[in-house]
Amino acid sequence: MACMPHRHLQLTFGPDTTTEPIIYMMVKHHQVVPNIRRANIDQHVGWMVLDLEGETADLDGATEYLKSLGIEVSSAEGDIVAG
Repeated sequence: MACMPHRHLQLTFGPDTTTEPIIYMMVKHHQVVPNIRRANIDQHVGWMVLDLEGETADLDGATEYLKSLGIEVSSAEGDIVAG
């Protein structure tokens, strides 16, 4: 089985997005497989470390979707929980 491209991302959510089903909608509209490695919500803001797997175009589309919602997206390389 071929290894799919993947990205390790850190997402930062503001108060407008912390209660929305963002990961569900991202998966529904883009052919990506998410693996939530860490997450926290505190005082109506949150962050998530997310491992995404999929074709490059789908990863790009998923990343742009998150950004279009006002979610800060950055690389989380070196910040992934082993296992």
